[in-house]
Amino acid sequence: MSPATSPSRVFLVVGALALCLGSIGAAAADSAPSAENGRYALSPTADGVLRLDTRTGVVSTCSNGGHGWACYAAPDERKAMDDEIGRLQAENEKLKAELAAQRPAEPPKTGAPPKADGQGASKSQAERKIEIPLPSAADVARVESLLQHAWRRLLDMAKGVQSDGSGKI
Repeated sequence: MSPATSPSRVFLVVGALALCLGSIGAAAADSAPSAENGRYALSPTADGVLRLDTRTGVVSTCSNGGHGWACYAAPDERKAMDDEIGRLQAENEKLKAELAAQRPAEPPKTGAPPKADGQGASKSQAERKIEIPLPSAADVARVESLLQHAWRRLLDMAKGVQSDGSGKI
């Protein structure tokens, strides 16, 4: 046998190859799917362990309470928020439907704008028109006399305070 093909040399090459393949397998096992590593991922906390179910995504807190280890599911706030958003969206749609049922059907809009004199306006637009009458001359005179009377009384009160020797109100 030649020295290149001696049994010890073949054994050494096969052993090195097995060692390399074993280290590659260990590296692949670290990045393997969670089904091969186990179902749960554990992280230590101050009170015990936080457990993540890698299949369902449920998070649990586990602690040793003296009678053995117990795990309790952590409340899922995201699910509660999603449920509330869904409930509010359904309620919103229901209220929109009720509001649409209460409104009278609007006439179809035409491309022509209503005329300025109101002849082209629909009945509902004519009903919504509010006219506020201007005050008459008698109304203006009455308000003016009330304001003059109030101003005179205010001036009389100011004079009374000034003429008071003590200056106390």
